[in-house]
Amino acid sequence: MKTYLHNPADKSTKWYIVDATDMPLGRLASQVAAILRGKNKPEFTPNVDAGDHVIVINTDKVVLTGKKVEQKYYRYHTGYIGGLKEVQYKDMLAEKSDKSVYLAVKGMLPKNRIGRQMIKKLRVYKDANHGHEAQKPELVTLEGKR
Repeated sequence: MKTYLHNPADKSTKWYIVDATDMPLGRLASQVAAILRGKNKPEFTPNVDAGDHVIVINTDKVVLTGKKVEQKYYRYHTGYIGGLKEVQYKDMLAEKSDKSVYLAVKGMLPKNRIGRQMIKKLRVYKDANHGHEAQKPELVTLEGKR
């Protein structure tokens, strides 16, 4: 039996729209990351970027389950001594919900140059307005709505 290897020159990418309304953040991020990697295609190859473009809309309506809204923090370092900063997810979802979805998806992609290629195919918007009607994106319904 022959092993199929996807040719990177065969660029047959599609555009998908994902509505994040009432979706848990982690479940949304894992399913979007699978589409970006190309795991939903039969020609999936781990060392080739064969994924599709994904547009995530309505990130203001994404939810966190349990007590994560109060207990979960986004931590980052400024690069200076004593520069560890932390932001509660309650505040982050209120102010920068698009950034929280972007970072959640980015954390679920490979940490190499293929992962850096894949994250460039993700577009995240706070509301339903986006400027990608010319690409004719298909609406994808993900499992796990609350």
